[in-house]
Amino acid sequence: MTAKPRILVARAIFDDVIGKLAAHFEVDANQADDALAGPALAARLAGKWGAFTTGGERIDAALLAQCPTLKIVANMAVGYNNFDVAAMTAAGVLGANAPGVLTETTADFGFALLMATARRITESEHFLRAGQWQKWRYDLFAGQEVHGSTLGIIGMGRIGQGVARRGALGFGMRVIYHNRTRLDAATEAACQARYVSKQELLQTADHVVLVLPYTPEAHHTIGAAELALMKPSATLVNLARGGIVDDAALAQALQAGRIAAAGLDVFEGEPQVHPALLACRNVVLTPHIASATEPTRRAMAHLAADNLIAFHTQGRALTPVNPEALAPGR
Repeated sequence: MTAKPRILVARAIFDDVIGKLAAHFEVDANQADDALAGPALAARLAGKWGAFTTGGERIDAALLAQCPTLKIVANMAVGYNNFDVAAMTAAGVLGANAPGVLTETTADFGFALLMATARRITESEHFLRAGQWQKWRYDLFAGQEVHGSTLGIIGMGRIGQGVARRGALGFGMRVIYHNRTRLDAATEAACQARYVSKQELLQTADHVVLVLPYTPEAHHTIGAAELALMKPSATLVNLARGGIVDDAALAQALQAGRIAAAGLDVFEGEPQVHPALLACRNVVLTPHIASATEPTRRAMAHLAADNLIAFHTQGRALTPVNPEALAPGR
């Protein structure tokens, strides 16, 4: 009887997904949910054929050199900035992600974060819980309008388009966007969105939402110079990845009133959060939970598992990020 390939499930996941994988693999499941990195991750990956990762485990050249048997790493995430794709491709290691299944849930959350930021919900709740609410006042936590305002989206993939549709169709917002590549006319029409330069978007939008993937080129897409272009009444929402915003510069802008407020689900160096952001009252902070509904997280986990199973049984993953890693001769 042929031995099953060995895989590592790097973080705790649903028991039924472990069972699904166990039908095909010898599974080393980290259900204790220890955070694995560097030497600890390399040690657990030693001798493994594949890995199920959740987006926080760094797969780079140094690790791959210590794990010569590794053939595939499947992320339970649409983002894959934890992958050094070039190093994986050079080593003949396939990477896979989990796109599509989290689009609508993440767009829902993005709009919820925009609403909470614009209407000062977190700030007002803290005020109430502290026993400071003594009377009504005409300007008590007066925030920014959402309906009929201008929504600027940087990064117009599936999730960005979902946010655009919610803004245009649900709230009558004027939608402008900036993207590396302009969308086709039919998609623009469906989203009721108009393409503009990044500078025009920052100067015009009442609410700026970031939904672009993290790449070295996207590092600090929003820094001090970009924040200075925004309206003092504008809000900024980062739904994408930490590192796209210069968190230190954002904290300074919030404290100085250069923009009205920010809503952040992702951070540089997370789970650590810049202390200056924690000191800001005009920021809504959530712990990277945009896709966190049970049905969506289950769908993400099953897609990651299905990528591993498909590669084992059919020689191909369902949603590969670097199919060139399988080119003949590698």
